[in-house]
Amino acid sequence: MTVKTAELREMKTDINKTDRARMAEKLGETLASTYVLYQKTQSVHWNVTGPMFVGDHTLTEGQYEDLAASIDTIAERIRALGAKTPVGLSTYINNSVIDDQVEWGDVDAMLKQLSNDTLTVANQMREFVKTAEEADDVFTADLLTARIGALEESSWMLSANLSSIN
Repeated sequence: MTVKTAELREMKTDINKTDRARMAEKLGETLASTYVLYQKTQSVHWNVTGPMFVGDHTLTEGQYEDLAASIDTIAERIRALGAKTPVGLSTYINNSVIDDQVEWGDVDAMLKQLSNDTLTVANQMREFVKTAEEADDVFTADLLTARIGALEESSWMLSANLSSIN
């Protein structure tokens, strides 16, 4: 995803146009990864079975609801930086750091993969915090930092539900 400075809305801010374009691009990548993670989390929610069904079902519901809210927050930040949000499911799938899911194994495999994917998205955001700090975009840095904490907690909760913790 490339955001061109010429495509940015003019605005009075201390964040220069080049940095706003760079941040909008990184946030677009974050949006893509978060959107794919949201869909995968909801898929696990729909497909869990077994003795921990209620706990896993409830846990993943809370996680996909949190991801849905964060998708909106990330998209609105892209708009606040003067850029348009990326569109199209194929755009999100192609620009995500995690793979689209077409098949699941057992419940432990679902939870383990979802936990790993959640950390992968958190690590992507951690890299983008550095970009935001370089641009003196403190709002975006704070937004991403808060999301990292939420994702790391989600990953821990998922892995804590595995029948054999590795």
